Amino acid sequence: MSDVRKISSGGPWEEAVGYSRAVALPNGLVLVSGCTSVVGGQIAAGGPYDQTMNSFKVAFDALAQAGLGPEHVVRTRMYITHARDVDEVGRAHKELFDSVRPAASMIIVSGFIDPSLVVEVEVEAYRGETA
Repeated sequence: MSDVRKISSGGPWEEAVGYSRAVALPNGLVLVSGCTSVVGGQIAAGGPYDQTMNSFKVAFDALAQAGLGPEHVVRTRMYITHARDVDEVGRAHKELFDSVRPAASMIIVSGFIDPSLVVEVEVEAYRGETA
């Protein structure tokens, strides 16, 4: 697996839990771990829409380290804590991906590490074979 590139955001959880923010595979697939609305190590205030936008920005920053952008996204997963947030999370997703149209899932979960978080996103992107 020496041809697998590990990408870090420098976040404390990556070291504590033992994961990478993203993993870039030699076939051009980039998998981005779950991202929440954390800016500068602090949970960013805001409702479901704002948290979704911030969460995808974290994911986009990881993709940029792999040389990809939002246009390369082929799948998204949005985990939310309340069904009432579907419209706001969906609105943010549409603004970001309306022209891209990745495969997408929105899943209701019981909660996150911090109760002020209401959304977490995962992203998969593809640029084609690089090897």
